[in-house]
Amino acid sequence: MISVNDLTVEFSGTPLFNQVSFLINPRDRIGLTGKNGAGKSTLLKILSGLQAYDKGQISIPKDVTIGYLPQQMTVSDTKTVFKEALDAFVEIRSLEDEIDKLNQALSSRTDFESMDYLELIHQLSDKTERHNLLGGNSIHADIENTLLGLGFLRSDFTRPTGEFSGGWRMRIELAKVLLQKPEVLLLDEPTNHLDIESVQWFEDMLKVYEGAVMVVSHDKAFLDNLTNRTLEISLGKIYDYKVPYSKYLILRRELLEQQKAAFENQQKKIEETEQFIERFRYKATKSVQVQSRIKQLDKIERIEFDEIDKSAIHFKFPPATHSGQLVVEAKELSKSFGDHLVLNKLDFVLEKGEKVAFVGKNGEGKTTFSKIIIGQHDYQGHLKLGHNVKIGYYAQNQSEMLDDNKTVFQTIDEVAVGDIRTKIRDILASFLFRGDDIDKKVSVLSGGERARLSLAKLLLEPASLLVLDEPTNHLDMRSKDILKEALLSYDGTVILVSHDRDFLDGVVSTVYEFKNKKTKQHLGGIAEFLVNKKIETLNQLNEAKTKSISDKSKETSESKLKYEERKELDKKIRKAQKLVDESETHIQELETALEKMDEQMAAPGIITDVSTFEKYNELKNALADAMALWEKYSHDLEDMVALKE
Repeated sequence: MISVNDLTVEFSGTPLFNQVSFLINPRDRIGLTGKNGAGKSTLLKILSGLQAYDKGQISIPKDVTIGYLPQQMTVSDTKTVFKEALDAFVEIRSLEDEIDKLNQALSSRTDFESMDYLELIHQLSDKTERHNLLGGNSIHADIENTLLGLGFLRSDFTRPTGEFSGGWRMRIELAKVLLQKPEVLLLDEPTNHLDIESVQWFEDMLKVYEGAVMVVSHDKAFLDNLTNRTLEISLGKIYDYKVPYSKYLILRRELLEQQKAAFENQQKKIEETEQFIERFRYKATKSVQVQSRIKQLDKIERIEFDEIDKSAIHFKFPPATHSGQLVVEAKELSKSFGDHLVLNKLDFVLEKGEKVAFVGKNGEGKTTFSKIIIGQHDYQGHLKLGHNVKIGYYAQNQSEMLDDNKTVFQTIDEVAVGDIRTKIRDILASFLFRGDDIDKKVSVLSGGERARLSLAKLLLEPASLLVLDEPTNHLDMRSKDILKEALLSYDGTVILVSHDRDFLDGVVSTVYEFKNKKTKQHLGGIAEFLVNKKIETLNQLNEAKTKSISDKSKETSESKLKYEERKELDKKIRKAQKLVDESETHIQELETALEKMDEQMAAPGIITDVSTFEKYNELKNALADAMALWEKYSHDLEDMVALKE
């Protein structure tokens, strides 16, 4: 559908892409990955026709439509949410106007057999057919489903878009792109402004989308659930694998290991040949052999060993300052914005050393409560910070709060005090700002660079409580992993507001679910939270609010819902039983293999080498892993059966 051949793009003489080629096929689900600054956003802009390139060719059929959502954009809409979404249907609305005019013209005509009348009928038929083909009869339903899926309430539909934050207005732009249903969707970090519920809806919608999708995302779970192909941009090249991101990492690592081994073997042979040539170059008796070796060297097709881009942020949080055992305590805390009640008589206790997650639908008060804790919002009720608690805060829009007119160095220098001022360059280097990078204006930084600079500011003053609101937005995979490791090793207290399931997993030991203006505590991490809630994904945290209906209709709907729930549960039980059966078969095969090896190793006269022991240990480890999986599958099956009963 879209063909890219030998694409080359240079910035200041340095190649960003060097003769890269690939295809985008119908129904492709492509994850475009790479470190910040690798060129992901640039590639999407080029494919969408918004940016020129230096060399190469991009072939896009004329009838192929492309929808593009940038990572950041300036929104200047002035309509209501629903009317803004209607702008996605430019062709449909134009057709409707033309159909109305044709109907009006026909209603005043009486020359039913004239050529002019028949021509109007023909035009009306063509335009009506085109209108139906584009789904013109269902646009209002499509808009409603899309807006609700992206987290808007029906009461939001008539609100002016100017009342919404930048993140919510980006959701409106995302809705417009999705409603246009282009043949190719190019999405640059679309999940950054979505809560967990909306991310799951978005995943499910894209899985069944009729067109091709290329998405830039640093959400590993999102990529693994959606994509079937991964393009990674690294050091000017593109690596194409027909697998999701996690499987790609495994295959990529295997490829690099193979390349390295082949490269080293070839280098060894080349070195031996060159030594022979040098040793006998001037001996007449060896001239024939020397010439033969020289020809061999000329004929060798040199193996290229891919350079590995190992650049990544390197940091750890300063040791936590000493504080009391009680860090935060709230009793009957409430918060309203005008007549809108966000939190209602909330109770919350956080103790020293705890790492907790705030999850739930956007607008339920996660960020509001975070800002109350750090002192940015007033409230009603009681809130107490523990003795000597010092807070480090990363806001959801932290990178947007940077001063565009300052340089990277000035941004850090203005907040650094004391001895830390002598380490500013070292701190910036650990966040990949080296050399001339520190003199860059903030205005020219990418989203990832701005996020890294904002994180660097957190290191300037030790804290006993870190409150981090969506800290992974715009961070690449490596940076997210390093931030996760830093949080795991941090000895202080942490509050994490995040929609990134993979990032939260393993870090937090308690989950607070924000719902209906309250919080509910769930002990355990994200995985345990999902099991305890008997749901597959966090998008089921909140059920959609529906309009009131008659008791009879309600009973019918509830009955149908129960039937659908039972049907779905039966399906899950069958799937779980299959996993248990397959697991038991696998365990039996491993046990049989181990028994045979035991007999062989015990037989007299048999010499057991190192490789045999290694194989034996591998089988034992595989058996242990298989047993652990069987226990998990069996436990899941028991839970489902109990739920059905």
